[in-house]
Amino acid sequence: MNFMKLLLRILANCLAILIATKLVPGFLFSGSLIDLLMAGVVIGLINALIKPIIQLIALPVVFLTLGLFNIIINVGLLLLADKFLDQLIIKGFWPAFWGVVIFSIINHLISHLHRDKGNLNKF
Repeated sequence: MNFMKLLLRILANCLAILIATKLVPGFLFSGSLIDLLMAGVVIGLINALIKPIIQLIALPVVFLTLGLFNIIINVGLLLLADKFLDQLIIKGFWPAFWGVVIFSIINHLISHLHRDKGNLNKF
């Protein structure tokens, strides 16, 4: 993974935190810009280091649920990030669930825009 891709993922996490804070009751972030960047890094590290291990362990359940268990994994990882970050407060399963939905949408949009930008540079 190159530096630009890593930076985009961190910024996508930061943007998702801000949007979830505005849209989801029970999803709260109170911190400075530096705290927001640190939260983006922590969530990125959890997704890069812990998520693959959990997905491998839960593979049979993910298979049986046709991938829907991945949502539960993501909710759990977001709640784990909440435990590491004092500025992030997620009040239960449903705020975490809707937070995961927002994170997924933001990450999809940013990766799609970045991919399209890369395709334009090839011409």
